[in-house]
Amino acid sequence: MRKALLAVAAAVVLAIAAVTYTLQARGSDEVTTERLTLVPGQLFVRDQASGHIAAVPLNDPGAPRRLGELKCDRFAVAQQTAVCLSVQPGTLPPVTDMLVLNADLTVRHRESLPGTPSRARVSPDGRLVNWTLFVTGDSYAATGFSTRSGVYDIAHEQLFKSIEELPVFVSGQRYFASDVNYWGITFAPDGNRFYATLGSKGRTYLVEADYGRYRGKAVRENVECPSLSPDGTRVAFKKKVAEGEWRLSVLDLASSRETELAETRSVDDQALWQDGSTILYGLGGDIWSVPSDGTGSPKRLLTGGSSPAVTLQTIS
Repeated sequence: MRKALLAVAAAVVLAIAAVTYTLQARGSDEVTTERLTLVPGQLFVRDQASGHIAAVPLNDPGAPRRLGELKCDRFAVAQQTAVCLSVQPGTLPPVTDMLVLNADLTVRHRESLPGTPSRARVSPDGRLVNWTLFVTGDSYAATGFSTRSGVYDIAHEQLFKSIEELPVFVSGQRYFASDVNYWGITFAPDGNRFYATLGSKGRTYLVEADYGRYRGKAVRENVECPSLSPDGTRVAFKKKVAEGEWRLSVLDLASSRETELAETRSVDDQALWQDGSTILYGLGGDIWSVPSDGTGSPKRLLTGGSSPAVTLQTIS
């Protein structure tokens, strides 16, 4: 009975979230929009007031933002590919549209997936998009909900709705558990090595995996929402320090040295590398930056935005 009540409560929470998204979108159709493209040197964000994706110059984030035509709850870019996650209004259980976008932000591929948006990323080579959604209905989920992380391979037009079947080794042994969840996928520049969070039995692990061989291993505990640096040598992540509280840190993969960042507030987001020395993240409805080496202090880049994404100065 208790599990049933928890499942119902979680479904209600997700339903409220879907309605909230719908209400946020109402009244925003009158805003002036324009066609955005993935030209270099831009900072994209989800505009909190309208739900539209907006762009500002990366070197001048305080400039007036240009509102695009797309409405997304999560947005990510790399090279000439973007991904947009948008919950369908009024669906119960919630359903999310996953849109793979070209450089002119026209739709290249669309999938409808169960759940509400949580995380989204594009591999650095622009060939793979991935996402994490909150879902309901898993019998093992004591809270009534769990996550689904999947990958869409653009080159081969292959959809992997979930990576839960990924063979993973923990302490040298193949890990089996009914409550395995993955979230926060991040790919290396080679488009093959990737990292993700594995959650199971109250613990979280950083998993390093090989996409081609499709297997992985846990390399560190208490790591959530990893984000690989542009050179693939460091991982920015959120580390749990108390119930419902996380601290941003950076892990050097070669030395295993961990550096806490100057942001001391709790950040529940998948951080983004603006470049090799700067971390971006959403907090309190604004976009912030902080140095990746633990020095300096947090800086507010943009108000009223979430889900930051950047296009680099050059596109190869």
